[in-house]
Amino acid sequence: MGSLYSEYLNPNKVQEHYNYTKETLETQETTSRQVASAFIVILCCAIVVENLLVLIAVARNSKFHSAMYLFLGNLAASDLLAGVAFVANTLLSGSVTLRLTPVQWFAREGSAFITLSASVFSLLAIAIERHVAIAKVKLYGSDKSCRMLLLIGASWLISLVLGGLPILGWNCLGHLEACSTVLPLYAKHYVLCVVTIFSIILLAIVALYVRIYCVVRSSHADVAAPQTLALLKTVTIVLGVFIVCWLPAFSILLLDYACPVHSCPILYKAHYFFAFSTLNSLLNPVIYTWRSRDLRREVLRPLQCCRPGVGVQGRRRGGTPGHHLLPLRSSSSLERGMHMPTSPTFLEGNTVV
Repeated sequence: MGSLYSEYLNPNKVQEHYNYTKETLETQETTSRQVASAFIVILCCAIVVENLLVLIAVARNSKFHSAMYLFLGNLAASDLLAGVAFVANTLLSGSVTLRLTPVQWFAREGSAFITLSASVFSLLAIAIERHVAIAKVKLYGSDKSCRMLLLIGASWLISLVLGGLPILGWNCLGHLEACSTVLPLYAKHYVLCVVTIFSIILLAIVALYVRIYCVVRSSHADVAAPQTLALLKTVTIVLGVFIVCWLPAFSILLLDYACPVHSCPILYKAHYFFAFSTLNSLLNPVIYTWRSRDLRREVLRPLQCCRPGVGVQGRRRGGTPGHHLLPLRSSSSLERGMHMPTSPTFLEGNTVV
């Protein structure tokens, strides 16, 4: 074990693994590669700004402090950190990769795995919250905030452990034949384990939403109200976008496990599939704000403050009159005696998150 960890600071180890798994090493910074890297960095900066605005909106407005919005805020936090991780990954790729020590390489790739894990567990938490709300199961009780925070904290702790397993020893240092082609310092069995766990969780989420739809279709009008269906549609869109964006990357990683070294040329283009997956973190805030007029106003408020001549009175006059807020049933307000709105919903065609 001591000899394994002694390799973590070996500056030649990364190049040894890349020489074994890759047919050619792209070490030259060509113009096209520089343009692609610049585009990815700009995209990731947009991801960070978008999700930061969502987090600010959720934090500053008390009407967004219900269970549903807190879980969406947690998803936005994971997307924001994913944007930061993708920037670091891009800047430390290319010719820089071969100058990294194994511990630096593990930190670069592990950060992306941690944020991906956090996104998956956030989607699971949202699905559980929706199921609890629709099924009218009292899960949180009087200390609901504490339990929600514990659930969010547990999801991040599990994500840290899952993403940190390679640096803790589950890697292929000293065992080149067990190495992944896409991620040359990761053991193939680790990659398969992670993809399997994510796939099982996503299937469980899909099963939860199928059950929710069945409950809604067979329930009374108060449960199957347009506001509830709109919210259900929003979280289903979020899940669908995640699957569409990450399915190509998951497929490449499964192919990586099945293919012997140098036998599947498409694995050398895996970076295109991972670049496509970054669109998920960009699209999620767009979905939130598109589906919720309330959240959209709150997200855009910091930008409106920067516009000249737009004051508080101007924003008030720009509001939409005649719309009334209705409480939407959530797991934080399931008791019949409670009438405080926890997830505001607009009438007259306005949709919700």
